[in-house]
Amino acid sequence: MKEAARELGQVVGLKQSCEHLDVPRSSLYRKRQSLGLSKPRPKPARALSNAEKAEVREVANSERFRDRSPRQIYAILLDEDQRYLCHWRTIYRILAEYDEIRERRAQKRHPKVPKPQLVAKKAKQVWSWDITKLRGPDKWQPYYLYVIIDLFSRYIVGWMIAEQENAELAEALIHETCVKQGIDANQLTLHADRGSVMRSQTISQLLSQLEVSKSHSRPYTPNDNPFSEAQFKTMKYRPDYPKRFASFESAQAWARHFFSWYNTQHHHSALGLLTPAVVHQGLADVYRAQRQTVLDLAYAAHPERFVKGLPTPPELPQEVWINPPQALAFEPEIDDFSQTQPLSSSEVRFDPVEDEKQQQQKVIQPT
Repeated sequence: MKEAARELGQVVGLKQSCEHLDVPRSSLYRKRQSLGLSKPRPKPARALSNAEKAEVREVANSERFRDRSPRQIYAILLDEDQRYLCHWRTIYRILAEYDEIRERRAQKRHPKVPKPQLVAKKAKQVWSWDITKLRGPDKWQPYYLYVIIDLFSRYIVGWMIAEQENAELAEALIHETCVKQGIDANQLTLHADRGSVMRSQTISQLLSQLEVSKSHSRPYTPNDNPFSEAQFKTMKYRPDYPKRFASFESAQAWARHFFSWYNTQHHHSALGLLTPAVVHQGLADVYRAQRQTVLDLAYAAHPERFVKGLPTPPELPQEVWINPPQALAFEPEIDDFSQTQPLSSSEVRFDPVEDEKQQQQKVIQPT
């Protein structure tokens, strides 16, 4: 139809041809341009000459104006030099022809923050921590949940709920958790995002005293702290997670039950379906050996049911990464974590700290 309209247009005119055949003229014009059949646009008589364009480029890129926008150049030439080259829109067009119309203003360039790359090959090597809000009884009365996670075991080594968010409370939690877990000098790396509390001088001084390495996410990159983010999501997607907590005590009670369940009962998909407490306490090999014994008996009884041969229990990852190198073929599986006992403080109401031995007793020892 377009070809017919084009041929008819040679006789009666393109406008009448398109109206008669109900064909948009714009489509014919585009077709004509793509085939190179359009007549070249004549140069307007008022257009700048090549020499004048070169002068505009030379002035715009001079040391005096190289950090100025075309609007600024136009105004300065009129006011200070009593000189007119062309309209500032024309300056834009001339510079655009040579790809020189990007950001011209002198601006501060923020240094590129390197991507944090952390690996944990056993428990108590890398921890991640973060703070999330819990909705309180009133709209403007939230509670703040502080959580510290062990990356390798997904074990929540420390948590507390407070009515405010500040560096002093975080300092007390981190210090008590390191003491409770028996962290030695130069053993641990503590990773967090770039919140004001995480980057506070109070936390930096504490980590320096404990000889704990610190690591931070890149600005505006929540994926650099995936384990803490995933734990908060799993917690808040629990079926019994309330829309609001009626009181500070009810928030503590719910969190205590959730973390205890997660650490000791939840079979983590990223841990070979072991619980965080089992991995954190170094019992993974014992449990895997027991599972292999059960699978061997099942295979001996009905080998025809195992088409791929002798079954084996799921493997426990040997390394857990934050931002693994590109050469690695895997990405860390993110699930949830949970744990320990709250922190005691005169400023904030916490539950008393349980003895670590009591927490270990919650793990059912294999027979």
